[in-house]
Order: sequence, then structure tokens, then C-alpha cells
Amino acid sequence: MRIADRAGRSPVRLIALAAGLVVISSFVGVLYHVIDVISDPGTVLVSVVLALGGATLLARYLRLRHAVGLAVGLFSVGMGWYLTQLGTGSLDPWPHVRYTIALLTGQSVLGIVNLEAWVLAVTPAPVFLTWYLAVRRRYVASAVVGGGTLTFFVLTGDAAPTLTLLGVVGVVALVGLGDLDRFGGSVGDADVVGTVIALAIIVSATVTVVPTGLAYTFSPDTGLQSPAGGGDASAGTLEGNLLNVDNSLSIAGSLELSPKVRFRVEGDSPEYWRVNAFNVYTGDGWVRRGNTGPLDRRLSDVPGRNRSVSQTYTVVSQTRAMPAVWRPTAVDGPAASAARVTRLGGLQPERALTANETYRVESAIPVATLRELRTAGRSYPQTVEEMYLQLPDSTPERVVDRTDRLTGNADNPYDTARVIEQWLERNRAYSLNVSKPSGSIADAFLFEMERGYCTYYATTMTVMLRSQGIPARMVVGYTSGQRVEQNEWVVRGQNAHAWTEMYVPDVGWVRFDPTPAAPREEAEQGTLETARQNNASNVDTAGSDDGEWTPTPTPTPTPIEQNGTESNLPPDFDIPTPPGGPGRGNTVTVDTGGQTQTAPRDGSDDDDETAGIPFEIPTAEQTALGALAVIGVAGMARRSSVTQRAYRALWLRFQPRTDPTTDVERAFERLEYVLAREYRERRTGETVRAYLTAIDASERVRRVAALRERVRYGGEIDDALAEEAVELVDDIVTE
Repeated sequence: MRIADRAGRSPVRLIALAAGLVVISSFVGVLYHVIDVISDPGTVLVSVVLALGGATLLARYLRLRHAVGLAVGLFSVGMGWYLTQLGTGSLDPWPHVRYTIALLTGQSVLGIVNLEAWVLAVTPAPVFLTWYLAVRRRYVASAVVGGGTLTFFVLTGDAAPTLTLLGVVGVVALVGLGDLDRFGGSVGDADVVGTVIALAIIVSATVTVVPTGLAYTFSPDTGLQSPAGGGDASAGTLEGNLLNVDNSLSIAGSLELSPKVRFRVEGDSPEYWRVNAFNVYTGDGWVRRGNTGPLDRRLSDVPGRNRSVSQTYTVVSQTRAMPAVWRPTAVDGPAASAARVTRLGGLQPERALTANETYRVESAIPVATLRELRTAGRSYPQTVEEMYLQLPDSTPERVVDRTDRLTGNADNPYDTARVIEQWLERNRAYSLNVSKPSGSIADAFLFEMERGYCTYYATTMTVMLRSQGIPARMVVGYTSGQRVEQNEWVVRGQNAHAWTEMYVPDVGWVRFDPTPAAPREEAEQGTLETARQNNASNVDTAGSDDGEWTPTPTPTPTPIEQNGTESNLPPDFDIPTPPGGPGRGNTVTVDTGGQTQTAPRDGSDDDDETAGIPFEIPTAEQTALGALAVIGVAGMARRSSVTQRAYRALWLRFQPRTDPTTDVERAFERLEYVLAREYRERRTGETVRAYLTAIDASERVRRVAALRERVRYGGEIDDALAEEAVELVDDIVTE
């Protein structure tokens, strides 16, 4: 009979199976978080339970090759079902091959069309096979299948570091404990595995083990590309974070501003030069779903009233961004041949644009009166509701409750948006120096954070609007920049910005910017002045060092409503009073990197939900890793005898007091331990006096021995004798 058979249901086997469940939990956890973004993950969890149950049952009867065939069949049937959900046009394999390559080079699975069906299609097979192999004691094969599945999600960028580490720990434990199980090892022998696990967890706390990106990426639209962003839009800057022209945006912590010049723009008026939009909120970032398409199929005339705006862009430093005023209707010029259009209507170049390349854009800006905006209603197209109302199922309910209270007096979507916009502007300080919170960014910015930059403001406003059933999306691009001539602007990296667009029926997408303008512009100016003082390169062009161009004052009529920003508001606009009445005149300090501004704070922020210091409960993954680390450290300590040495050191240096007889005996035991380390141990049958003579002990040592004799053999039980013996030994130990 084999050792593995004799082991039966040994504790080692049970722990090895638990490690298999940890591996499965790691990649199922990724799928859970992915599906939570768009719908209830309950159906996926049911499929996982069924796969585990089926594997447990069939492991008794199904041979290995048949089980592998069944797993392949499950995956094939699942993918076939998924393709049928996409329609007959999805049967061409080449686009799917290209998209798979894109996934393996960093494109998030959140961009997959009909994501919920895809997750249901791919989940059962790896769960079934990983667990089947573990139950059949094919531990290494089980680790390969489970670890390989997790690796796929690491490459797509969807596996969070905690889940990745959990999977690595599970793989190590599965292989190590599996070997112990197969060769009849005991739980006591598992401390080596525990040591490796503990070291992996501890090292991961200080060393990044998962690559943050590839040198080149592959897009299903444009093929192999150099690092996104191009030029010198370096990491760590607001521009590098917002404008990498990717399909995803990960919200960061502290960032800097880049004063480098990116574009010169010739146009009729200062506008927001829009680059990208995102429609899927993940809780800690954004994803743009859908591929890009050619200009002639994606650009078209805009229905309804609008005004035409022409812009000519000249690239100053290499970039992968292609700004345009919303909504672009035509693109021409030398760089136009590289342009494509995203599903959300933004321009995206197929290649990096180099210095001095130019292109011209015609845009149609929606025009509406204040009355039209307020009476537009909520008759949204179905496609708009499907794409722009999504919120993760895990979004805290208090976000909805807070927004309900703030906008309770607003009786239409437009006024709701204006209340949210001005509340955020007045109640949160602007600063680039923030720590990225865990969990929902919008929830943290509403209830835990006091300051942030444009990404936090725009994300929070977009989520708040969606919580009220109002379609909204996250948008990034550049503000107008420095005006150097009547119709020319210089745009720098520091002008990178994020804002919100809200859909208004019969009007289109209307811009709202909740970020406080004054402290943001002050921070930008400070960065530019510092760069000029340091003689930094590429911070000025086309006379921009002469300062802002100032037009000759002329009377101008009040503009009609063109978008939701303050600069275009009619003079009769009145913000509805938020619940609880108007602000009570409180102020909040605005951090702009060394300069201070004050802004009024709305009193509605003072409620029980924000009282005290927020306490963050560890996630299930963090709790599991913490427990594994503790177990591993315990095993490491046992293997290296650390616990015994620590106990001995404590015993030697600290003697609790009980009674004179016990105190003297323990003091003498401590003394003997010190003498054994310094000289030698007392031999069997050797008297104390002979031993002390042999090692030529000092008078203090002989005095302790004499005190012991008086207490032990002379019957002298005296607290003073015990006190003297303990103090003498304490002195000897500390020498």
C-alpha cells in the first residue's frame, strides 16, 4: 500500500486541500471583483460552488484524462455560448485572437463586451480542474492550473496585489504540503513550508513582486504600441496619470504637475481640450469599454442646436493624446490619417504624434437655454442608461443617502448636478498631496478625505449623479491653458484635468467641473514659475514667457447656456438650498503646495457619519494573509528555536518573587546556567563546592552557593537571605 493511501484523511492532507481552496479563492476573488463592478456576483458564486461540488464527486470515479477532457469541454462550451451572445458577427476568430493578446499585455477584462456572460463562461473550467487535481493528490498539477489562471489576471492588470500574494502563498503551500502528504509527513514537519510562506508575505510588504506594466502594449485596434503617454509625460505627474490614452484610468495618490509644453492651439474661444472619457466605474478607477473605429464611421453631424468651433492643434512634444473640443465632427490635416474614434466619441491616434505635426478639428458644442436644461426631463435613450448608470454592487449605501439629502430640494437633473458641483467645490480642499484610499474612491472622498485633486472631484460627482439615476461619465483632457494671442493658447502638461459630463435629453453631454478653479490655477502657476527659475527646458513657446494675453475691454452680451460650467451660467441662476439650510460660514484650508486659500464649507458635512477617526476593517484577503503570516512565523520560530531562546532570555533576566525557599533555588538555577555558558556544566555526582573550586568561582558566586546551603540544608527561611541571593545573581547575569 502506498504511503499516500495510508495517510487517508490526515491533518496534512486537509491542510493541503485548504491550500488548494486558497489558490481557487485567489482567482475567483478577481472574477468576483470584476463582476461586482457591473452586476450582482451571486450567479458567478453559484457556478463556483457547482464546479467544486462536481469535482469533489467525480474525483472518486473519473480518471485523470477524462477529467481534463471534461474541463476542456466545459471551457469550449462556455466560450461557444459566450460567442453566441455576441451575435453572428463574432464568429471570426482573428479579432478574438488580437483581443486575447491585448489582454495578456495589460488590457483589463473590464473592457470585454458582455462581461458578465464572459465570466460565467470561463469560471467553471479552472475551478473544476484545480479542485479535482487537488482531491486526487495531483498537487503540483493543481497548482499549475490554479496559478496559471491567476497569472492570466495578473497580466491583464485585474489581480490586486493582495489577491496575487494570496494565490502565490496558496501555490507554495499546495506544493509543499502536497509533498508532505504523499510521503507521510506530519503537521510538525510543515514548519518549513510555513517559513517559506511567512518570508513571501513579509518580503511582499516591502518589495513589488508584480510588474506594474510592460514596456510595450498591444491594442486590438492599433497593434503593438510603445509605452502609453509618449514623449516625456512621465509617471508620477497628473498628466501621466490621466492622459495615457488607454482604456483604463487608475486613480493615484500624490502627484506632481508637469510644466512641459504639449500643444499650441489656435481657436475661436478658450475651451476644454477633451482627450478621453470613461463609462465603467470600478470603485478605485475607470474603464472605457468598446473599441475604436475609423473617422468616417464614428464622426457625424450633431442633431439639435449647436455652435461650430474650429481648432488647429500643433504638437510641441511627442504625445499619444489627440485633444478636441466636444463634440468633434470632422478632423483633417497631416496628423488626421492617424486618428481613430473611441466608442465614446473621443479621438485617439494610432501612433504617437511627433513634434510639429498638426491637425484641425471641427466641433459642434450643444447650445441650450437654462429653461431647456431644467425641463429636459429624464427620458434617456436605453443605450445611454445601459452605459452610464453603472455602479459597482459594493458601492456603500451611504453615498446614495448623502446625495439624496444634498439634492433633496433640486427638482430636475440639471439643478441636481449644480448642487453637487458647488457642494464639492465648497466643501473639499484642492491638493495634489493625498494618500490614495482603499475601497470606493467616491465614498472615501465624501466621508473620509478633506482634500484631493480633479480626479477625486470628478469621480465623486459622476458617482453621485449616477446614484440619482442621472447618466454621467468621467472625462479627462486639458483646460484651455495660457492665452498668448487673441486666438492662440499654449497648453502644458500641468493643464491636464478631469471633469464630469452629464447627459441631457435633446441636448447631449453637458460639462460640469466641481474642482475649485482658483487653487488649481495657483498651483499650476507656482509650478511654472519654479520651472522657469530653474531654467527647465520646453516650458515656453510662441511668446508664452511674455505672460497672459490681455484683450482690449469691450462690452459683451451675456452668453447663452452652452454647458454646465460657472463661466456660462445665466445671471438669474439660483442654486437650490441643500437640506439643512445654507452654509454656516465655516472655512476650510486649501492646500496648494505651500500656498493657502480658504473656501466656504457647507454645514451639511457635520453629521454622525463622519465623526471621529475612520477605522478601516481588513478585507477577507488581508485577514487570510495575516493569519497565514502568523502561522508561518510561528513555524519559522519553532524551526529556528527562536521561541526557546526568547523564553530562556526572559527567564534568565526576570525573576518573579514567590517565597524565600523557591526564590533562592531559582536564583541558583539561573547562576548555574550562566556558569555553564561561561565555563562548563556541573558533572553528574559533582558537588557544588567541588564544581566551584574547579572553575575558580568568584566570591559572589560562592556567596550565592552558601546562601542556598543555609536555606536548603540549614533550614534558615529568611526573606533577607532570598533578597540577597536574587540581587547577587541579577548582577552576575547583567555583567
